[in-house]
Amino acid sequence: MHEPDAASPSRDELEAAWCWDPDDAVPRRPAMTAFRRRARLQQARWREENGHPIGTQPHVPVEGRPVRLVGSRIPLPYAREMGANLLTPGALDAARTRTSFVERHQSFDHQRLWADLLASEALAFNLFGDLAAEVERADSAVHAWWPDTPGTVRGVRFAHSPGRFDPTFLNSLRAFDVAIVLDVDDGTESVVVLDINYHERAKTEIPKPTNLARYLEVADKSGVFKPGAVDAVKGRSDLAVMWLEHLLLLSMLQHESGTWNWGRYVVVHPTGNSDFAAMCARYRALLADETTFASVTVEELLDANVVAAKTATALRDRYLPG
Repeated sequence: MHEPDAASPSRDELEAAWCWDPDDAVPRRPAMTAFRRRARLQQARWREENGHPIGTQPHVPVEGRPVRLVGSRIPLPYAREMGANLLTPGALDAARTRTSFVERHQSFDHQRLWADLLASEALAFNLFGDLAAEVERADSAVHAWWPDTPGTVRGVRFAHSPGRFDPTFLNSLRAFDVAIVLDVDDGTESVVVLDINYHERAKTEIPKPTNLARYLEVADKSGVFKPGAVDAVKGRSDLAVMWLEHLLLLSMLQHESGTWNWGRYVVVHPTGNSDFAAMCARYRALLADETTFASVTVEELLDANVVAAKTATALRDRYLPG
């Protein structure tokens, strides 16, 4: 049965705001289509209310090639100069700091971060940027969100991997949107790593076949999966990315250096993103031990009242339609 799509803005409404994008439609999932369209329109309205100019596709127009206006973007030169996609001075400072250096083999979409208002990269800095500058507040936040986390927060990292293409980890390019590192009394570290999602939808991917043996080795050694569970994710699956990022965290816990003695991989998404809510539930069903995996909504993070009230209000106004 086809669900009604009453919550979705009309095409006329979207076109008037330069927000009609056929790619927002998710076949056979009208609730997800409605969420993606509402989110795009929300960003365009936020941009207009704050007096920011409209951006384009492509981000940087090329003379002689077609250009279209995009209501959920701001012009890249303006975005870089003003930092308009970042909501607080702390978020902007964290973004400028992270983009000032390059981790080995990193791939980082600078255009999306600065100019795409729907970018989950920007949401990551907007959610956790203030905490990067205030480790005491970060420590309070982490232990409010995940009370069993051992240790004291030492730092917050963005777009971070312990080692890309490093066979002692996962031998892949996978990285975490956010990594919160804690010092433990015994000299080791614990870590909470986060995958931040906003407008993204479920998409199928295939784990790299030539690296599958390493993936299965880490999965088997971890002991966290139910018997036969990896059969659901080792081939083409919309859970592939979740599995691989979780495996990267598990490879840290297994690392020969003994640096990490505790860790948790957390998937973050808005309540309205029904794709990620469903994927998290299906992924959790694969686990015999959920200690190293969790999911949380943006609303739940903000409702914990550990983010500064002014920042929480700005985040709700910006990212949570309705």
